[in-house]
Amino acid sequence: MERTDNLNIVCFKPLITPEELKKELPETDEVAHVVASSRKNIQRILTNKDNRRLIITGPCSLHDREATLEYAGKLRKLQDQVSDKVLLIMRAYFEKPRTTLGWKGMLYDPYLDNSYDIEEGFRRARGLLVAIAQIGLPTATEFLDPIVPQYIADLVSWAAIGARTSESQIHRQMASGLSMPVGFKNSMEGNMITAMDAIKAALSSHSFMGIDGNGKVIIAETRGNKYCHLVMRGGTSGPNYSSENVAFAKILLQKAGISSGIIIDCSHANSDKDYRQQRKAFLDVTEQIRQGDKIIAGLMLESFLCEDNQPFDKPKNLKYGISVTDKCVSWKETEELIRYLAK
Repeated sequence: MERTDNLNIVCFKPLITPEELKKELPETDEVAHVVASSRKNIQRILTNKDNRRLIITGPCSLHDREATLEYAGKLRKLQDQVSDKVLLIMRAYFEKPRTTLGWKGMLYDPYLDNSYDIEEGFRRARGLLVAIAQIGLPTATEFLDPIVPQYIADLVSWAAIGARTSESQIHRQMASGLSMPVGFKNSMEGNMITAMDAIKAALSSHSFMGIDGNGKVIIAETRGNKYCHLVMRGGTSGPNYSSENVAFAKILLQKAGISSGIIIDCSHANSDKDYRQQRKAFLDVTEQIRQGDKIIAGLMLESFLCEDNQPFDKPKNLKYGISVTDKCVSWKETEELIRYLAK
């Protein structure tokens, strides 16, 4: 018989199950409290029951454990000083969506050498989430592969569905079953209707295929996630953080019957991919908040210890505390902006 299946598969490799990984890197009572309490606070801020604002900040992607934990320590110290005005959530992004090719993130290539040791990637990702929670910080991530949440979602306080995947039925179904608030970004072009449709879909119950904690293929039945919301990140049509854009989004949300607040991403197309323009977007949105706009629940920043980024390379050739993906603002500027919003 002629072979007709798996013609382009080189090999299949076994992968640790979610339950095995959780036993290896368990969620302690202390960590569970950080995750659970921060999720409740995020929900309250999104529904305007808490007058604080969210700031989701951190590297475009994580690649260096030591630098990541140094950043987390600084952010935790700052949180103690602004906790009455702002809830800080650290970006902990392990998967990077790619338009064509490029490094896919720590989860897929933890050694940064195209060896694709995904099992080690899961260990490093979960280990960092545990360590950051032990510092006392909640974390945010973008879920790309629908299998990944089974391995790390119990440690995540806020999740994003990116501009490339907000239109995906698979990701909308996945979001309907996630345990944390989920932000859907507007499309790459800047279309907010795509995200509105995604939110409405994720609010509803779904049945779809997935895996359970033991790696067995199952049918997941969800009840819907009532804390899904819009993330405005600009698009090819230009930035969309201005008061006019926010007012338009508010109208669209009301027509769609979506009552949650919105988060504005100061990076990506809202900064025209120039990290130095994040400040401009941040200050503009801060002024809108100061003027009394309550629909803006929070902001996002791409930020690391040092500003800018560096060419992707082997770890031994990389400079400490600088992004290997999108360009970031420095910690110094991040702290300044957060304190400004808090004031």
